[in-house]
Amino acid sequence: MNTLEEEIKSLERAVLAEARAEAEKIEESAREKSGVLRKQAQTQAEAERKTILDQARQEADRIRGQSLATGQLKTRTLQLESREKLLSQVFEKVRQQVSDISKSKDYEKITTHMLREALSQLNATTAVVHADKVTMKILKDGVIENVAKDLKAELSLGKTLDDRTGLVVEASQGRVVYDNTLETRLDRLKNSLRSTVFQILSGESK
Repeated sequence: MNTLEEEIKSLERAVLAEARAEAEKIEESAREKSGVLRKQAQTQAEAERKTILDQARQEADRIRGQSLATGQLKTRTLQLESREKLLSQVFEKVRQQVSDISKSKDYEKITTHMLREALSQLNATTAVVHADKVTMKILKDGVIENVAKDLKAELSLGKTLDDRTGLVVEASQGRVVYDNTLETRLDRLKNSLRSTVFQILSGESK
């Protein structure tokens, strides 16, 4: 028969063996869990890396596109600025020479047209006409009288214009005014002439 001491040792061995087996199971389980967690961590890290790279690419594309658009915008802006500067120079040159029109043989007809147009715009039959010296002389030579008779209007001559060529008409005791000087007429025509003038400057129109 086994002695008590042997039985105790046998029980100790059994307990130890069971403990070792349980420990190995726990260790194996831990290794498996560690492997799963490691794979999960790697998968997560790869997903995060991909997300970051995608965001970086998108941002790079956005910045590149923005830079390209900005560059194109700057180029377009410079082109427009150059165009505007050129057009301004042309119109200013024309403005400086516009008074020469008063020297043309057709200026009496032009004066008559300007006066009729101003009266029509004001819808007035009583008015005061201001004009530069050359235009004033033409008005006095019969134009104002003929227009007044034709339109059944009461027209009188006012002040002489020193800084413009053409005429300015006042009605309703000066409360309404129509500037029909050549300089102002040119300003009114600018928008409609811009495209044509630029085509001529660019050699697109002959």
